[in-house]
Amino acid sequence: MDTSREEPVYVCRCEEVTEDEVRRLVRAGITSVDGIKRATRAGMGLCQSKTCFVNIARIIHEETGIPVSELEPIRIRVPVRPLKV
Repeated sequence: MDTSREEPVYVCRCEEVTEDEVRRLVRAGITSVDGIKRATRAGMGLCQSKTCFVNIARIIHEETGIPVSELEPIRIRVPVRPLKV
């Protein structure tokens, strides 16, 4: 039995988005935090990107060299819920 299997590192725990997934998307050309959000749902969970923005921005910086200060924050949209009338 192989016990050397690595556990995934989650950058967004709410939506279970892994670091490897984000790095793969950045290498494919998605270099904005909002673009990563649209591709993976990272930042759309209960925390509304309070924890994952920093993680995603750091990965984009490491992969592209774009300073974190130049990355636009995730666009926050209020969740829509149906109302009974």
